[in-house]
Amino acid sequence: MRPALPLAAVLLAVAACQSAPGVEATADGSGVVTWAASADRMGDGVAGRGYRLVVHTSAAGTDLRIRLSNAFGDRPLTFDSVYAGIQKQGAELRPGSNRRLTFGGARTVTVPAGGTVWSDPLPGRLPAATNLVVSLHSPDAGGPASGHWMAMQTSYATQGDHTAEESGAAWTIPTGSWFYLDAVSVRAPKDTGAVVALGDSITDGWQSTSDLNRRWPDYLARRLQRADTAVKGVANEGLAGNKVLADGPGLSALNRLERDVLSQPGVRTVFIFQGVNDIKAHTGVTAEDLIEGYREIVDRAHAAGKCVVGATIGPFKGWHEWDPAAEAVRQEVNEFIRTSGEFDAVTDFDRILRSPYDRARMLPALDGGDHIHPNDKGMQAMADAVDLSALDCDVTG
Repeated sequence: MRPALPLAAVLLAVAACQSAPGVEATADGSGVVTWAASADRMGDGVAGRGYRLVVHTSAAGTDLRIRLSNAFGDRPLTFDSVYAGIQKQGAELRPGSNRRLTFGGARTVTVPAGGTVWSDPLPGRLPAATNLVVSLHSPDAGGPASGHWMAMQTSYATQGDHTAEESGAAWTIPTGSWFYLDAVSVRAPKDTGAVVALGDSITDGWQSTSDLNRRWPDYLARRLQRADTAVKGVANEGLAGNKVLADGPGLSALNRLERDVLSQPGVRTVFIFQGVNDIKAHTGVTAEDLIEGYREIVDRAHAAGKCVVGATIGPFKGWHEWDPAAEAVRQEVNEFIRTSGEFDAVTDFDRILRSPYDRARMLPALDGGDHIHPNDKGMQAMADAVDLSALDCDVTG
């Protein structure tokens, strides 16, 4: 057995950190997604602003790549310096871990309005469950910024280009959002796959503990790392307030399915846990409307060669928008999810979360306090309810 290398050297190799000149930056990823977050409109970008973004990976692998998003931009956006390193603490990086990322062999990349771009691969190994730090700087940001506002993770901002610095001294502005970064991939062992969790604020992790990675997809990722399964990547595409059918906040699940889910590299299974926002908003959405939305997601995912796991909608009695009419729609939708046979597998989150004394209400021990979002214990119970073998499926089988 070869002696272990220092972690920073294993993580991101110093040598050959640039791709061969002349390779064009690409809109297509490769390998397996190890982290992701759905982009939304974030207000106006700030020229000269730098961001040091902390994200937690799932699948291990080599040849790290990141995807930068200008999905909601109304003009081209240039990044003149982008680095990837490993968190030591706060905004400080582990010595020797910070490496420049390139795009088509160049240090600068311009992302078109409405577009995304993948970096070149960065040689070196990235272990599972790593706090990866992506530092980026744009000299000309302006107009609508793209990012993920409810990260449940502290990242950092600064004015000026401090991306190459491993010290956190210049990064004095904490932020609870991610800006411009929406995916990270690695080259994993052959046949390794990923699951994408398509959801709303529950999947996004609201009411879980910030900075500790206790969203239910995080607990699921930890289970997958320990399990004998080829599915190791987990992409959390939860978006607070999101609906299946209607835009705002963010594009609807139907409208963001291609960008957030089907375009991610290595995806084997789509896990859809969404619909409570459609129901509780009292916009006239019926069970039949939601069922048609689910069917479209299933059909499009199957056409792309992905399996689909459907999750029942959890209880929310006690939330201010609950009423018997909304509950009746939830029950009808859940009956479809459980019994229709249109999903490749079903996870019954409703059964896991509900109180045995009032099935419209969340079990108090799992309730984050607002009667719709589970706490850390509830998030773990949800992840523990997922049949891991159902994530490693074959849509053609």
